[in-house]
Amino acid sequence: MKKIELFEPAMCCATGVCGPSVNQDLLRITSAFEALNEDAGIEARRYNLSQNPKIFTQRPEILAEIQINADSALPITEIDGEIVKTGSYPTTAELSDYTGLAFTSTNRG
Repeated sequence: MKKIELFEPAMCCATGVCGPSVNQDLLRITSAFEALNEDAGIEARRYNLSQNPKIFTQRPEILAEIQINADSALPITEIDGEIVKTGSYPTTAELSDYTGLAFTSTNRG
């Protein structure tokens, strides 16, 4: 089973989609990860620095990336234990490339 992991900066809640103004990237990532876990049979995990600090220190490659690039390294995306992107959330096209699934963006007005 393919595994995608996202190591995110500190946020106020586990998903980051709370508060007065919702970040559209976080909303997209939350929806995509829910779909991956529920429908696609891909293990998709998100780790928030404020909610899951221990996992950051247990993963030498993540810790090294943060030590080298500080906060600009986050978020970090890993596929099957290999860092594939740092510094921003994966795009819809990148999620499709990483998982082999066809993700599409929808704009609801």
